[in-house]
Amino acid sequence: MNDDADLQPAVAAEFLALADVLDSATEAQWDTPSLCAGWRVREVIAHMTMAARYSEDAFMAELRRCDFDFSRLSNEVASRDAGLPASQLVGDLRSEVMQHWTPPGGGYHGALNHVVIHGLDVTVPLGVPRRPADDTIRIVLDDLTSGGVHQHFGTSIGGRSLQATNLDWSYGSGSVLRGRAEDLALMLCGRTVPAGQIEGGPL
Repeated sequence: MNDDADLQPAVAAEFLALADVLDSATEAQWDTPSLCAGWRVREVIAHMTMAARYSEDAFMAELRRCDFDFSRLSNEVASRDAGLPASQLVGDLRSEVMQHWTPPGGGYHGALNHVVIHGLDVTVPLGVPRRPADDTIRIVLDDLTSGGVHQHFGTSIGGRSLQATNLDWSYGSGSVLRGRAEDLALMLCGRTVPAGQIEGGPL
């Protein structure tokens, strides 16, 4: 995926919107299980905002400590940093670093997918009726389907037609999977969405 600097404002907007949602969250809400297996809201936000707390050198030192196993690193840092004050985690979401952050090799497309999907991982179980802007979620859906990003999550869309009910967006042909754009994005990423949100068999 090419690095498209035009997407930076959308990335910043998503981080700031999520910070606004969590700014007044209770301790119980921070401890709510997210859609990421084994992670509460705290761990997801700690994971999302690593770049705000770790310089490139510090990140590489942590990665070496974990024998270059990024999954291990993600779990250890999320578990450790989840203990930080909620106000600090919200501040990290609002940081200039995160607003201009891009994952290695992923550019702003990768950053947008990261903040949108993890944002939904948090807001869906909290019951917060928030969805990204139409243009933003459309880009994410295009990246997950036409860009093949869904394959990293073990989902298959061969012979499937995906149709968004709240957005002018569709993909493919075959057995129909129909639902809100944000729920389709979550399913493409291997998440389990609340019952009744999607029509059609799982991916």
